[in-house]
Amino acid sequence: MAAVQPKTTEHRVTLAELLDWLVEDKYVEPEAAELLKKERRYYRGASHPLAIVADQKWKSLHPPHRLLSLESLTEWMAGRAGLEYVHIDPLKIDFSAVTEVMSAAYATRFRVLPVSVNTKEAVIATAEPFMRDWERELAKILKLEIRRVIANPADIERYQVEFYNLAKSIKGANKAGGGSSGIGNFEQLVELGAANKQFDANDAHIVRIVDWLWQYAFEQRASDIHIEPRREIGIVRFRIDGVLHQVYQIPAMVQAAMTSRIKILGRMDVVEKRRPQDGRIKTRTLDGQEIELRLSTLPTAFGEKLVMRIFDPDVLVRDFTELGFSVEDHNRWKEMTERPNGIVLVTGPTGSGKTTTLYSTLKSLATPEVNVCTVEDPIEMIEGTFNQMQVQSNIDLGFAEGLRALMRQDPDIIMVGEIRDLETAEMAVQAALTGHLVLSTLHTNDAPTAITRLLELGVAPYLLVATLNGVMAQRLVRILCKACKSKVELARVEDVAAWDALVSPWKTNRPSSIYKPVGCLECRMTGFQGRVGIYEVLAATSAIKELVSESGSEAKIRQLAIKEGMRSLRLSGALKVGAGITTIEEVAKVAPPARDALRAPEKSPA
Repeated sequence: MAAVQPKTTEHRVTLAELLDWLVEDKYVEPEAAELLKKERRYYRGASHPLAIVADQKWKSLHPPHRLLSLESLTEWMAGRAGLEYVHIDPLKIDFSAVTEVMSAAYATRFRVLPVSVNTKEAVIATAEPFMRDWERELAKILKLEIRRVIANPADIERYQVEFYNLAKSIKGANKAGGGSSGIGNFEQLVELGAANKQFDANDAHIVRIVDWLWQYAFEQRASDIHIEPRREIGIVRFRIDGVLHQVYQIPAMVQAAMTSRIKILGRMDVVEKRRPQDGRIKTRTLDGQEIELRLSTLPTAFGEKLVMRIFDPDVLVRDFTELGFSVEDHNRWKEMTERPNGIVLVTGPTGSGKTTTLYSTLKSLATPEVNVCTVEDPIEMIEGTFNQMQVQSNIDLGFAEGLRALMRQDPDIIMVGEIRDLETAEMAVQAALTGHLVLSTLHTNDAPTAITRLLELGVAPYLLVATLNGVMAQRLVRILCKACKSKVELARVEDVAAWDALVSPWKTNRPSSIYKPVGCLECRMTGFQGRVGIYEVLAATSAIKELVSESGSEAKIRQLAIKEGMRSLRLSGALKVGAGITTIEEVAKVAPPARDALRAPEKSPA
């Protein structure tokens, strides 16, 4: 593909010349190109020629005959014009800095967008490789080198509006604030004579910034939004697939006003900044989907930190296969949770998907014939088929008190948010003994440790034997992006060693190949998209209960459970590695190494 030398005359790319290039590079059939040329009068002035071609949904004539999308066509045109191609990723752009490079009117007039600026050069995205007059003019004004790059015309048009509107809102809000109040900031520099005027949390600028922030978080599949105060600035970060990404830096006073705005919407005490608070907001995405946000504030050295956890109600209707359960694990879990009474525990650290598993299970159990009651701290998601109660520590309504109250509500199934102490554990045992099914969580590394943890809390072994149905430990691993993952032979010494460490001490056949992350636009160049669970399901069989009654050690419980078919978290993860769902490194990062385990029968996770 030869690069096209820019013509001496300034002109915008035409549909005809674009089609000629595509035919020349054997991407499109000549007949299809000629037909579109004849119809071009219908598209005159409608949109960029690249968008018109993308709308035809043609497939490339080159193997593997992928769809000629707007993004792929833009990348192709950049190579044709001999310019660098850039995908505009808002998470990596400092919009406050780039919008200072030129005015919104200038950017709109020439259909360009600044994407990066430093002391030496400004990088400007355009979809018009043969328009260069603005480049020379801008270089004189800025006294910087100008580097032109080619970007998706739809992205340029969209982010021209978003970046400049957001920058305008932040400037307007900062100007309206007129100074810094220093409330809650331990190291606030007091400027003599400053107005110290407070922001109005309902100011139109602040409203616009908060609305944009939420919408953008939903688009980026963020699970959490962090708004963090620093000495001079506020930082906004998104957690995407378990990893935090810094999104923007905003003036400290704008950050404080955003926090106040969100606290108002979450029905929290806006004036109280000295103690942590919880709240919740229900909102909608642009396409009308309902989303719940759980809010949590924390007083820090530089002011209030706010974390918003985003809950998608669709997780409640997901199939257990989508959550990552194998057929064997799902059958075991189903058998444990469909008994009329007993205790079922889910263990794992914060953010390991315990709540999603419990809610999905309760949703499947909550028929019109049963009364499902929960006591939570806080209520994660509002669900119409449950009777949910929130712990209120300020009025001495803890898990134990809540569970005691629920017992008088004629429940069939009870979910206790967490067993933290002996009182709660004993109440859960009593509930199970009196004919109720009790589901709860514990913070332990694996399933066998949950049993010994309850014994350490002070639960009598004979009561645990009488009530325990089983325990499940879980973790979340990132899923390899289907669009770009790469198959490689499991031959490198490092990969073989990593695999053996993953499945040790089980005797398993190595798969011949595994998949590695690559990175593409669909996964934002991370190589991963979404997360899935890995599980360790321990059924409380008669042999396990006999060992518990003898106060058997954690190691003995683990060994017996493995003999009876329990897969460890690492072995469960190895199955997903062999199936091309995730990587060895992902599993090794989240799953604890196997301890005191017997060698299992030889099996292949591939």
